[in-house]
Amino acid sequence: MKPLASALLLTTALAVVAGPAVGQSQGDWTVGLGFANINPKSSNGPIAGVGATIDDSTRPIFTVEYFIRDNWGVELLASTPFAHNVTLAGVGDANARQLPPTLSLNYHFPTEGKIKPFIGAGLNYTTFFEESTALGKLKLDDSIGLALQIGADYQISSADALRFNVRWIDIDADATLDGADIGTAEIDPVIVGLSYVHRF
Repeated sequence: MKPLASALLLTTALAVVAGPAVGQSQGDWTVGLGFANINPKSSNGPIAGVGATIDDSTRPIFTVEYFIRDNWGVELLASTPFAHNVTLAGVGDANARQLPPTLSLNYHFPTEGKIKPFIGAGLNYTTFFEESTALGKLKLDDSIGLALQIGADYQISSADALRFNVRWIDIDADATLDGADIGTAEIDPVIVGLSYVHRF
């Protein structure tokens, strides 16, 4: 959470200095295309009785947001599947793919400058598939958890922007091996994204 807290402070500061209020209008739509790096926390809990470590993954992402009121938008995040290697200390490796669609309510700070900060909160649903390991039949259960984000748009025209954002998602996946419970993978990643965003 430290990177998220630091970014939140930066976003708030940008909102204060950015200038008089000019924001997104009710009824606006935006779509975004870009890339995101999903970086699980450094220690992912005991699985099969040993420490587990999950590596990071970078994939294309897509967002669509509808403004239900001035400056308030409902955003859906989608992506292509992220692929992860899971290292079980002293035991072996496993692989899994996942999709993390996320629905958020975002507040975009109304500013006159080119930098337009925003914050958001919502729910994430992560589904795992194509799990594999030489140790046996691995299964990771789907997860539902809290999602938080902060970020900023840099306007390159009246309708186009470059977006940088940081998300934190609570992802906990129960794991079984050959049908036996072997623990919970506490993934809780920080996700850093860079996108091109167009407003309609």
